[in-house]
Amino acid sequence: MMVANWKMNKTRDEALAFIYAINESLPSCDDVNTVICAPSILLRDLVKRQGDNLKIGAQNMYFEEFGAFTGEISPVMLQTTGVEYVIVGHSERRNLFGETDDMINRKVLSALKHNLKPILCVGESLDQRELGITSSVIRKQLEANLKDVSKDDILNVVIAYEPIWAIGTGKTASASDAETECKNIREAIKELYNAAIADEIKILYGGSMKPSNAKELVSMPNIDGGLVGGASLQPDSFLELVKACL
Repeated sequence: MMVANWKMNKTRDEALAFIYAINESLPSCDDVNTVICAPSILLRDLVKRQGDNLKIGAQNMYFEEFGAFTGEISPVMLQTTGVEYVIVGHSERRNLFGETDDMINRKVLSALKHNLKPILCVGESLDQRELGITSSVIRKQLEANLKDVSKDDILNVVIAYEPIWAIGTGKTASASDAETECKNIREAIKELYNAAIADEIKILYGGSMKPSNAKELVSMPNIDGGLVGGASLQPDSFLELVKACL
């Protein structure tokens, strides 16, 4: 699975040029589940132009269906655009906009209720990594963010391991370090649910993945793909990332 997170980038014309540039070159979703998570203002334009080999997702949503929440996007609104995925708990949402584990849990549950597949981001800060508490930090996030998510619903959740210190910095966790933490996430899912679910759930790596390191990262046994920011903004670069999954 390869997910582009465009963040706050691209005008409508730029987004349409991108999707036209990649549509014919993407492999089947049976081989690589390719997703573009775009700003909400662009979602309907992209959905109308996506091929069978591409999915569209949102970057965020609020957990309420409607109400006096100026500037927010509801799961019902996302449903009507035709998107399939939504990113939840990205470190920029946690750190810049003060989202708590409780808010993220409510978003996960709300997304699932409205047939959206949440891409749940978890990860540690540099300080936490240097203290050697990465695994416990991630375990606490998973327990809090997946509270009340049933066994029937958990396989509709994608988990993305994002070491916060590697996002947008050019620094990347080594393939072995990324594998270690993704394996720990899988072990946590096994304990929270069961072995069959842990084997099947998709776990992605996010944090300065690019064409030069993607193949090594996605070849690790417990890394099922990537959640990519900067390297997903150019069509050629993104296609290289997708093809690395093959």
